Amino acid sequence: MSGMSQPIEPRYLPAGECAVVVEYGTTVDPHLSELVLALDAAVLAAAIAGVVETVPTYRSLMVHFDPLVIAPEALVARLGSLASGLVATSRDLRRWTLPVCYAEPYSLDIPFVAKALSLTEERVVALHQGATYRVYMLGFAPGFTYLGGLPPELTISRMTSPRARVEENKLMIAGGQAIVTTVAMPAAWYVLAETPERLFSPRRDPAFLAAPGDEMRFEAVAPHEFEAIRERVARGETVARCESVS
Repeated sequence: MSGMSQPIEPRYLPAGECAVVVEYGTTVDPHLSELVLALDAAVLAAAIAGVVETVPTYRSLMVHFDPLVIAPEALVARLGSLASGLVATSRDLRRWTLPVCYAEPYSLDIPFVAKALSLTEERVVALHQGATYRVYMLGFAPGFTYLGGLPPELTISRMTSPRARVEENKLMIAGGQAIVTTVAMPAAWYVLAETPERLFSPRRDPAFLAAPGDEMRFEAVAPHEFEAIRERVARGETVARCESVS
């Protein structure tokens, strides 16, 4: 990221008895995301007694705390002092390139998406693969990677009825968003591809490969290449490429 942003005063919202949400704006926007990440870094650097965990999201930072150590009013005051006048400054970016396969059985829904959006199947793949995505947040399940930057041509509503099970490592789209799954679960998103890489692995350090604020791209591989790469991942190798972006 380059340049600086103007300060925005956030809202402070209680989330139960043990968390406070610091909310910036009402839209999904890289500028707001950078402010969230700047505040997250400031909170971590401040090492506030009683703060247990911070969770950056699209436009807010959730701060979990121990109310026996710090009162919510005192925490909001500390957060307010850190957020006052805060701007998002230049920082180093990481860009991940993941190998992915768009062929069946790794893809489930390209024909449907193409027909629903009046596109060719080749165009669906080209649009999805050609974009550069921003990692906005990890959530819902461990390591689930929510991405911004999906081309508008691929905007499609969620399924009316979710699938009972979608496997891990699937690349899905719905509602103008893109996601990479990390565990099997029900989902109403459309599956376009699969990656052999694991964005979440509890046996790896760090367990989460990508982080909010990172960029992500996809590189298509053939089915036989996919299986060979998956064997490397099973042996503990990280196959996604990471580069610094100025």
